Amino acid sequence: MCGIVGIVSNNQINQKIYDSLLLLQHRGQDSTGIATMEGSVFHLHKSKGQVKEAYRTRDMRILTGNIGIGHVRYATSGEAHREDEAQPFYVNAPYGIILVHNGNLTNTRELEKELFSIDRRHTNSSSDTEMLLNVLATEIQSENYGSSLSPEHIFSAISSLHKRVEGTYSAIAMIAGYGLLAFRDPYGIRPLVLGKRVLDNGKTEWIVASESLVLENNDFDVVRDVVPGEAIFISNEGEFYSKQCADNPQLFPCSFEYVYLARPDSVMNGISVYEARLRMGDYLAKTIQEQITSGEIDVVMPIPDSSRPSAMQVARQLGLEYREGFFKNRYVGRTFIMPGQAQRKKSVRQKLNAMSSEFKGKNVLLVDDSIVRGTTSREIVQMAKLAGANKVTFTSAAPPIRFPHVYGINMPSKMELIAHDKSIDQIQETLLADGLVYQKISDLEQSILKGSQVKNLDLSCFNGEYVTGKVTEEYLAWVGSKYSS
Repeated sequence: MCGIVGIVSNNQINQKIYDSLLLLQHRGQDSTGIATMEGSVFHLHKSKGQVKEAYRTRDMRILTGNIGIGHVRYATSGEAHREDEAQPFYVNAPYGIILVHNGNLTNTRELEKELFSIDRRHTNSSSDTEMLLNVLATEIQSENYGSSLSPEHIFSAISSLHKRVEGTYSAIAMIAGYGLLAFRDPYGIRPLVLGKRVLDNGKTEWIVASESLVLENNDFDVVRDVVPGEAIFISNEGEFYSKQCADNPQLFPCSFEYVYLARPDSVMNGISVYEARLRMGDYLAKTIQEQITSGEIDVVMPIPDSSRPSAMQVARQLGLEYREGFFKNRYVGRTFIMPGQAQRKKSVRQKLNAMSSEFKGKNVLLVDDSIVRGTTSREIVQMAKLAGANKVTFTSAAPPIRFPHVYGINMPSKMELIAHDKSIDQIQETLLADGLVYQKISDLEQSILKGSQVKNLDLSCFNGEYVTGKVTEEYLAWVGSKYSS
């Protein structure tokens, strides 16, 4: 769940990349990095922490050039808070390539052996992004391009990369002296959006980013999503090239993007995140009606912020009063993407405050976007009761998360998931709630897909079906043990 951006401009690009990363901060708070290209020279700065903390005037001054890429990291692979895990990553041959990546590779064990013993390449971190970069560099170097590298050579290298790499990857890279490359895995699980802007002088500027809001806030027009398996190359002069590089591409966007990860004002794969969350509330309300007796609920409240659209629709469909009982400290990060249970638990009460006048003596229905580990949910239920709530019914706009997510979201071990081995009644008891209602998987699917051209979703954390294949029980056990060790 990292955030990435790349821009090809006619002017200095550092401020635009910085502004874009601020807009993507919700996708990662562990570290950040910016790289720019000036001719064939790269300039790079990366640091731990959030964007506003990581860059000083002296850092921005060295980031000169009219092509740039940026990254905000949320640790899904490798170790959190390690400086050497921050992106972008760089290799000096061929030419010099620097890359940012959103996603998670699932065949890192095989790639690590191949890169060292066959490709004679060395990686200096546990990051799958560094592996992806070295595979890309190897495949570009293996092309017989003579003295000049053409877009066709690059696209051929991406075709070979697709055959070697498994898992999810939306990536943006700069090739020294040539231009900017963006590509997406053959299943399109992680998002990537393309935009452009035509200047008064007739020249065109280009942008690729994780979410459409980045394009709109930088005054670019949204062109389209980068399609699964596609590679896009934009030269230093702004010439645009694209090609489908996968044999059998299929679109399976990650359902959790629409549940929680993405900002509501984004449109990805032609689907409005905000409208999908409204529909989640409509479907959830029907399930609540089936399970909760009329008159048992006095008021509906969201757990801010991502559940607000769903909660509004639940209240509307049930004919109940909608109230805001929790107030958020916006200077505390998103608890789901914080590493470590202890840190998440501590941050819940720092992040949210319950206003007792809204809870006292009421039967409250709380709506959250999802329940992952249960740490946050249990703390919130307790806060509501301490604030004077008579009864607390907890509802989730997403189904029970029973399976690890291995495609770029920090749920690698089923042992961390509250729902992996519990019934709904047992989860309710663990949360100390008086009632618990989950969204149905089929309803979540309809909430996201309704009215769009998209036919399939990655629902692996809900149904255990891994669309890329080769995600075996042995692999899941290995990932889980690696994460918990």
